[in-house]
Amino acid sequence: MAKKEKKYLPPSGAGLVRYFEEETKGPKMSPEQVVILTAVLAIFCIALRFSYS
Repeated sequence: MAKKEKKYLPPSGAGLVRYFEEETKGPKMSPEQVVILTAVLAIFCIALRFSYS
């Protein structure tokens, strides 16, 4: 049986900043909250559009 050679690739992220590990200021929101907030804002804008017709 033939022995497979392992090939290693060079590190692709060497020297790059990892933004997800940094602590940032501002509100912390989950993706679900962002989707819900966007839908509420869209419905609000549509309601305003039709209320002035």
